[in-house]
Amino acid sequence: MPGLAQRKLVAHDVRSAPRHAGRAALFLGLLLLVSAGCASPRSGETLQRHEYHSDHMGTLFTIVLYASDSKNAEEAARAAFARINALDETLSDYRADSELNLLREKPVGVPTPVSADLFAVLERSRRMSRLSGGAFDATIGPYVRLWRFSRKRQVLPSAEELSLARQAVGWENLALDPAKRTVTMRVSGMRLDAGGIAKGFAADEALKVLRARGINRALVAASGDLAIGDPPPGKRGWRIAATEIDSGTNFASQVFILRNAGVSTSGDTEQFVEIDGVRYSHILDPRTGLGLTRRIQATVIASCATESDALATTVCVLGPRKGINLIERNPPAATLVITKDKNGEHQYQSRRWP
Repeated sequence: MPGLAQRKLVAHDVRSAPRHAGRAALFLGLLLLVSAGCASPRSGETLQRHEYHSDHMGTLFTIVLYASDSKNAEEAARAAFARINALDETLSDYRADSELNLLREKPVGVPTPVSADLFAVLERSRRMSRLSGGAFDATIGPYVRLWRFSRKRQVLPSAEELSLARQAVGWENLALDPAKRTVTMRVSGMRLDAGGIAKGFAADEALKVLRARGINRALVAASGDLAIGDPPPGKRGWRIAATEIDSGTNFASQVFILRNAGVSTSGDTEQFVEIDGVRYSHILDPRTGLGLTRRIQATVIASCATESDALATTVCVLGPRKGINLIERNPPAATLVITKDKNGEHQYQSRRWP
């Protein structure tokens, strides 16, 4: 899988290595506004800021944490990245031998025991499918496979290809048994895809690893998905900014303070293809099998990154009005939606948006 190889971990205090700050702080649609390490107001011990990077799931994961000991900080970061790598091996749809991909080889209608991680992701995906009326769907794999070929050839899938794929897509065709922790494929040709939720889940799990090692003041970023823990020492929270659609700079359109939450941005600023003069997003609509053609970017704040990741993708598929309605029905989530057309940019936000 591209980007899977782990880089050597490098820890640096932002004060002594400012040249890294822009590269490490800029994420898809989100900007982490960094602050220097300082003393903990409760214990009096000095907590220093450490930052680590490693490639997983086809993107760069960044861990920012505060710790009093550099050795413990690096060991904790290594353990967190090891957890992310293990989830990559479980949830990747690029790796032929991932647990997710091996499910498609199982007999139709036969329950298959799966790992706790895979079951948790599929269960959360099914919940989002129910809430969104199918706008989020982990069974979208056949469409994703078609669309990857289309992006390479720059030719849309044929009506016949889409019709054949559609027979194997539908979240209702995936049966989950929590008591036995089994998954059953109800129709042939099914392929699962966890791309709309896996990075957020991995960021949450990495944050859990850090907390288990006593590091609570931390943040884990997976491109546009951030899992946020306790705030930096002496701060109310982590300063996060939502950037403008198509922004190629660190310009922040809105800044907010978060702690113990998840925040995700989804959109086509970086991943899209033009076919016959039409711009298609990498985000697919499970109801059509094609990439979105509206220019839209959604930033979602939720209780965890797993939720914000799935919700951000879903809001893009639903569009501003239906997407915000979904967010309003799922407290404490909040969203900022930005669209772009020939008349310029338009912003929409839910009532709970900070």
